[in-house]
Amino acid sequence: MKATKVAFGDNKPKCRKFTVLREVSVKNITSRRNVKCLHVKNLGKSKEYRYQHGEFLCDGVKLLEEAIKSEADIIDVFTTSQLKINLPQQISVYSIDESIMDSLSPLKNPQGILFTCKMPDVISDDLSSGTHILLDNLQDPGNVGAIIRSADAFGIDSVLLTHDCADPYNPKALRASMGAIFKQKVSFINIEELKSSKVRIIGTGSKNGKYNSICDMNLTNTVIVLGNEGQGVSDRLKAMCDEILTIPLSQNCESLNVSIAASIIMWEARKGR
Repeated sequence: MKATKVAFGDNKPKCRKFTVLREVSVKNITSRRNVKCLHVKNLGKSKEYRYQHGEFLCDGVKLLEEAIKSEADIIDVFTTSQLKINLPQQISVYSIDESIMDSLSPLKNPQGILFTCKMPDVISDDLSSGTHILLDNLQDPGNVGAIIRSADAFGIDSVLLTHDCADPYNPKALRASMGAIFKQKVSFINIEELKSSKVRIIGTGSKNGKYNSICDMNLTNTVIVLGNEGQGVSDRLKAMCDEILTIPLSQNCESLNVSIAASIIMWEARKGR
């Protein structure tokens, strides 16, 4: 069974300086109508535009540091500060003022740096072993990014997404991932492929269902499904599951945020290795 990998602070912080590798030649942009600015703005607001161009937009020093460490394919950097940056030779750096930064950033609180990256080349990922998380129709990009971050922290083999999920390259998802997007395997998957596979699929359900407690389950060599924030796992995917697990909660608690539940599940999966 194979999946296709397509990927993958409220106040403005003071920008930190990177170790100098070379003196960067900075070009000035003074108009919001500059072709580079229009491209950046479209990358931030349109999923279709991102995938059409095979690029995505990131925000902030932390993500830039992680992109450099992970040797991501960075294209352009836009900054409001005079920085000496440890960057590969081919990357272009543009100086813009804060008003242009505010107009380009898709986030409410820009952090003084924007940069664009190429999406990684398509590769195949084997699901026959290891532990994989499947996100079914999650709509909040912040949840998607947080789950990718936890997956990287707990050594999950891959994060899979149905095609109706929020985009992992949405700027809010990228910020929530805290750089894990550059390291964690993230894949879109065709549900029809799961039907014909021999992968063990485990769904997740509420505490009120007659399901198996996570404390009693072996989560290795599985695909674990986490459902939509409001509706849970879809009936279509639930019918494909070999088992359904639940996380024991107190009587006063109805449910958990999906990213919190995912982290608990991934921690339990790691303990079982």
